[in-house]
Amino acid sequence: MHTKLVDKYNVPGPRYTSYPTVPYWNHETFSLNEWKKSVITSFAESNDAQGISIYIHLPFCESMCTFCGCNKRITKRHTVEIPYINSILKEWQLYLNLLETKPKIKELHLGGGTPTFFSPENLEYLIKGLFSSAKSAEACEFSFEGHPNNTTREHLQALYDVGFRRVSFGVQDYNEKVQKAIHRVQPFEKVKYVTEIAREIGYTSIGHDIIFGLPFQTEEAVIHTIQKTKELLPDRLAFYSYAHIPWQKGNGQRGFNEEDLPTGEEKRRQYEVGKKLLSKVGYVEIGMDHFALKSDTLFLAMEDQNLHRNFMGYTVSKTKMMIGLGVSSISDSWHGFSQNVKGIESYQNLVNQGIIPVYRGHILTKKDKIIRQHILNLMCHFKTDWSSKQLYLDELIDITIRLKEMEQDGLVIMTDHSIEVTEKGKAFVRNICMAFDLRLQHNKPETQLFSMTV
Repeated sequence: MHTKLVDKYNVPGPRYTSYPTVPYWNHETFSLNEWKKSVITSFAESNDAQGISIYIHLPFCESMCTFCGCNKRITKRHTVEIPYINSILKEWQLYLNLLETKPKIKELHLGGGTPTFFSPENLEYLIKGLFSSAKSAEACEFSFEGHPNNTTREHLQALYDVGFRRVSFGVQDYNEKVQKAIHRVQPFEKVKYVTEIAREIGYTSIGHDIIFGLPFQTEEAVIHTIQKTKELLPDRLAFYSYAHIPWQKGNGQRGFNEEDLPTGEEKRRQYEVGKKLLSKVGYVEIGMDHFALKSDTLFLAMEDQNLHRNFMGYTVSKTKMMIGLGVSSISDSWHGFSQNVKGIESYQNLVNQGIIPVYRGHILTKKDKIIRQHILNLMCHFKTDWSSKQLYLDELIDITIRLKEMEQDGLVIMTDHSIEVTEKGKAFVRNICMAFDLRLQHNKPETQLFSMTV
């Protein structure tokens, strides 16, 4: 990749798991009552046809990984498990109280933190509690994030028995120096063991997460990690850039210096060499930062133009409504977003009082929804068009003017009513989406809010 392009476009920018992005939510027009109304509306519109998605945030970890930007609580006290699960089930009941019929769960994901911090028995208790007042939709997809160091056969079997068929393991990098810097030491043998056990039990989609741009990481380290990954051949891969956001409270990005990180150009070379290797192995690029074998549902969804993106990342389940349960979880009704409080104690106090534990959110305007769809199209399909009235905006004239320079740089191809991202432009899709982001364009931040795009 040309150094000048990296220098030019390596700026802070969102990853666009939503639009508007969280820093641009309008809290003045948001209230808990407005959020409840949007949930009721969305459920009535979509439950029968699509079902709903559920994300459950399990925040506990036994140790701090210093590359992590997630909301978590470090503890070795496993007595926290049952009280927290009971709080999640109470929050779920508060949502059920709003709904007229039994929800059909199309997609369910356990994230963290470390979901496998919880015992297999307690995870089974959580899922069975969730489904005591719900049912599975057809072609549902249940998935969880597993830590290779503490995911056991019992974890995999217990979750398989309650419907889970997809698991992703956080690998990051196999280089020992990098692992020590990010406080995530896990030998290849651990990853090999859990991957093979998951296959043996019957999981149909196994994913590995690999990060480039980590402290002390080199091009050779990335090559080594992908060569080791080839031995296991997971069905899908998240191969993404380390998001360095040390200003964000509680993210734990400590223990190394800024100069220990690869430069923007080095990071881009790591990505390019990794992408080339993955292609040789048989992986196909899916959207941004994701790769899959042609046999995986993620590739098939891309082929069928059914790929979707939400706060969980890329997904094959296109639902209007996603309910986030647990501390800091974000929910999406399509008409609005909401986020739960971030403190475990305040979260539990609110649900014990019978209050949905939301502390901020955004109700989407008609214009927001149009821009959101264009950004979704670009992130999922690398193209969008506004030939229909439903997706036309007067501001598209200004947007295309902003994209002219990217067109000259060979990143996009434009017509009077469409834009398509070129192969060269895929690496800069976040920058391309930023041209559509009216809230960002109208109110440029004075301080850095987002990680770098490269």
